[in-house]
Amino acid sequence: MHPRRRQRKNASAMRLVGRQLARFREAAGLTQRGLAAEFNLAEQTVASIEQGRRPLKPDLAARFDDRLDTKGALSVAVDNMPEVDLIPAWAEEFVDQEREALALSSYENQVIPGQLQTADYARAVFRSRIPVFSEGEIEAQTEIRLQRQGILHSAPPRSLSFVIWEAVLQVRLGGDGVYDAQLRHLRDLTELPGVTLQVMPFTRTTHPALDGPFVLLETPEHQHLAYTETQRGSQLVSDPDEVSILTQKYAMLRTQALNLEDTKGLLDRLLGEV
Repeated sequence: MHPRRRQRKNASAMRLVGRQLARFREAAGLTQRGLAAEFNLAEQTVASIEQGRRPLKPDLAARFDDRLDTKGALSVAVDNMPEVDLIPAWAEEFVDQEREALALSSYENQVIPGQLQTADYARAVFRSRIPVFSEGEIEAQTEIRLQRQGILHSAPPRSLSFVIWEAVLQVRLGGDGVYDAQLRHLRDLTELPGVTLQVMPFTRTTHPALDGPFVLLETPEHQHLAYTETQRGSQLVSDPDEVSILTQKYAMLRTQALNLEDTKGLLDRLLGEV
């Protein structure tokens, strides 16, 4: 099946499962808030599942079946949903958490963070992949990436912080036209409420994140998580000690990076050179 058709099919299945959950919940005389409270979830999490924006995971489906006396209907529906292979399994849980996060902090030293990429820059990233993606797969992956950028425009605005190593801004990924448009897009994003963009300059003589990029998240339940990626996998970290270490690193990164106004100035100078 073509990747984009598979994606649409899965989105329809998620909406169907969500409508089923809503019907069972209402039949049990529960509000979204009431169901969420019983399972120690955020009300928005239940709302997102019912609206088809967030997948219902098998373990939670089984627990809902027990509480709502559905005779296993939700578990059967989830077990028979089409496979989602556009997002690697090792990244799917992070994408779910990112969608609902109250706050996000990201350090990147290889490419522009996905939430800040233009469509053409994202395509250039996916065209660099080995093994090579087909054009259909590139378009499907780009569409998913752009959908993740909804957090930039949420209401009320979320707290979103990005620190990018200056080298990332020097790589003309996709060619001069793509590079120019990406810089202008970054400059525009610095004006969004809730968004803070800082550049870690070449001139710093110490660096607390030489181990690579990472992301910090705060969930609607105020749980603090971290996420790291390698060439062939990733890790969603919930251990408080490990999250604390990465939080300390990020705090140091922000003190060493250019502030927002100086970052805007750097982007303006780079745009003047292209």
